[in-house]
Amino acid sequence: MPNSSRLAAGFALIPVMTMLLTAQSGASAPQPPVPLGTAASFAVLGASTVTNTGNSIITGDLGLSPGTSVTGFPPGTVVAGAIHAADASAAQAQSDLTTAYNDAAARTPATTVPTELGATTLTPGVYNSAAGTFGITGNLTLDAQGDPDAVFIFQAASTLITASSSTVTLTGGAQVANVIWQVGSSATLGTGSSLAGNILALTSITVTTGVSVNGRVLARNGAVTLDTNSITRPSTGALTITVPGTANLGSATADAANVSGSLGAVTVTDTRGGPSTGWTATVSSTKFTTGGATASETIAKSLIRYSPGAATSTTGSATFTPGTAGDLGSTRTAFSASNGTGDNSATWNPTITVTLPASIVAGAYTATITHSVL
Repeated sequence: MPNSSRLAAGFALIPVMTMLLTAQSGASAPQPPVPLGTAASFAVLGASTVTNTGNSIITGDLGLSPGTSVTGFPPGTVVAGAIHAADASAAQAQSDLTTAYNDAAARTPATTVPTELGATTLTPGVYNSAAGTFGITGNLTLDAQGDPDAVFIFQAASTLITASSSTVTLTGGAQVANVIWQVGSSATLGTGSSLAGNILALTSITVTTGVSVNGRVLARNGAVTLDTNSITRPSTGALTITVPGTANLGSATADAANVSGSLGAVTVTDTRGGPSTGWTATVSSTKFTTGGATASETIAKSLIRYSPGAATSTTGSATFTPGTAGDLGSTRTAFSASNGTGDNSATWNPTITVTLPASIVAGAYTATITHSVL
């Protein structure tokens, strides 16, 4: 998931100039995520039976409890996961699913929308319908509006039914893990449709021919029935970036050409696992200013130079590449990773060099430098 950390920078020109950078975290989502507990490792979880017809591919664990009948899953069907039939893992997952289901069902405040969700765009929040059902014909767009922590919860008192070839599209940084379909009875996904999110159904889930689910299908008391489907559990890991709490860039006399110093260690940690699609860390900055509005109290972003340098440490098999040194007049790449498999991380220690205009006056200057990763 995207993640960012900001550094509020300050320096004094008296005739000595110093810079201080402090980390700030981004805004949090209005609704916290629904915790799935051990059920998070399952792409498919049923209670009475789990059956499959055709060539389905399940990415993640498959579980059943208390039932024992899991049929139609030859070797190679379950990828990056295991089958848990009436064992302790499946039983615990069912317990955690019940907790998650009750959590989602109790979330407030809920916005009442029409039963038909197709041809609409919804922003983060909790939704229900007057009829207690949801249907999707055509495309439903879920727009996180730039917040990767945004949560969408759909509370259906009875059913969720999607039409053939219907789709759910995530945009604005929306994450599959944060989309919850809480269904009071049963869910049926129409032929050839595509759903994003995690179905938490009280009774059963029927996934008809050719359906793809980017998420999970988890049934508390009934069966899960599949037919030539692709069910891909979202990653249970995260993509994060951290920066130092503070960093002193040193000092300079008023007639110095520049001031330069290290920001300290910047680290990206990718625990999403599986085949890596890589990540790109970017960096941007505001102007340095005393808070005054005159030109002599301002240092333009184009005079702030960022040099990432080589990685000081890495883990994992990805290929890590530092960005090209340059000014922060606009957002630029700080570091990136590509290829590789499994978890990875990279740490680098960038240098900031600020060119001092001849007209700059004495005072305490501040700016904000932001690192983000996606």
